[in-house]
Amino acid sequence: MFQNKLVAVLNKKIETGTLMNALAHMCLGFGADMGSSALHLMDYKDVEGNIYPNISKMPFIILREDNSSKLAKLLIKAKEVGVQYSVFTDTMTGGAWEDQELRTRETKQEEIVYYGIVLYGPKEIVTEMTKKNSLWRD
Repeated sequence: MFQNKLVAVLNKKIETGTLMNALAHMCLGFGADMGSSALHLMDYKDVEGNIYPNISKMPFIILREDNSSKLAKLLIKAKEVGVQYSVFTDTMTGGAWEDQELRTRETKQEEIVYYGIVLYGPKEIVTEMTKKNSLWRD
């Protein structure tokens, strides 16, 4: 049914509450870029007429990765193959937005600690990229 796949891969070394925050930020940015049709968003309605808006019908799989360096490699691969992505890093936490942006801009890629990446692209490509990752279990 779906030609594309939506996956988050999270760094298992980061505390769960911090990861939930990172995942929310990645998804907000990603969703804003993608739009409702690509993510198969729809409104659900209960028997009383209450509306539950903007729920995606697309499966969203959350996987885990052992460490930041493996997530960095996944980011490089995403860029190489052209799948859409969103990342969250240690430089994006704490302080004002301007401070986070400045920390990110002044940090070399190999020094960044990756909390996670969200990937969206052709099912075969995203599946191949994440085939070594296991499902997130806390």
